[in-house]
Amino acid sequence: MIKKFYELDKFDLSKYDFFLIYGKNEGLKTEIINKYFFKKELNIVDKYDEFEFLENYNNILDGILSKSLFENEKTLIISRATDKIFKLISEIFDRNISNTKIIIKSLSLDKKSKLRNLFEKNKNLVTIPVYEDTDNNLANVVINYLSKKKIKLSRESINLLVNRATGDRKNIQSELEKIYNYSITNSNISHETVQKLTNLAENYSASALADSYLTKNKKDILKIFNENNYSDEDCILILRTLLSKSKRLMHILKKNKETNSLDMAISSIKPPIFWKEKESVKTQVNKWDLSDLKKKIYQINEMEMLVKKNSKNSLNLISDFMVNY
Repeated sequence: MIKKFYELDKFDLSKYDFFLIYGKNEGLKTEIINKYFFKKELNIVDKYDEFEFLENYNNILDGILSKSLFENEKTLIISRATDKIFKLISEIFDRNISNTKIIIKSLSLDKKSKLRNLFEKNKNLVTIPVYEDTDNNLANVVINYLSKKKIKLSRESINLLVNRATGDRKNIQSELEKIYNYSITNSNISHETVQKLTNLAENYSASALADSYLTKNKKDILKIFNENNYSDEDCILILRTLLSKSKRLMHILKKNKETNSLDMAISSIKPPIFWKEKESVKTQVNKWDLSDLKKKIYQINEMEMLVKKNSKNSLNLISDFMVNY
């Protein structure tokens, strides 16, 4: 059956186990999954790219079939799916599995797609098409976010964010997170500042720089600094992003120590870490121990205070700090 995004609030998803979410709007896909499938604590959320799913199908199927009825509900997410997995998904559905939800994410699927037809024509399967957001939809996303975070932006700045989103709220969310990180220590955000902050999307993002630091990849850190023209506003954003990712890593290290299961520790993070980040996060876990990371978080906070006092030299301060770990 087909369900539109705006119908989901009035639709009981808990009665169904198979979901196909297809279309180009990656941000809306993420929003749907976070809002409707991560409401309660789960033991494990397994995420696979289609290639990984095909390569490990027998093991994955064994894990689904051998799952105890007394375990908490399990969620399996398959990304970038195509008709290649049609037969395998049909096989799993025919086995009448229980206590496991399977979410399939795909880009555009034409009307002849076997996977799309399977989900659209079966009343026990749910397909959710996601289309590009209109400017009005994106503007509402921005306004609601700003209101929730108590951030004031001009209408000109809101329009700028909408234009740079290119029809995908994922891009909007990325830009809004930059603005929020900056707003923590700066209450007045001018249109010029918004332009500078969102210009980072054209270069390496602050997130990529933070990941390179936490994986202790000095070569990539130097490359990013050499190839980008960061501003003073960017420096605060970089530090806030690094602090946020460091705290997330600290939580994973603690959880890994408690459970002795890195996959379970990573799966416990909210918002969830998707498959593209998973290998980077695992590398980060192997590079840090908990005591050293706690010291580093303290140093990041100190560095932010130092940067605020020395704004004219902030880029040199941050680059030295990050290159030398």
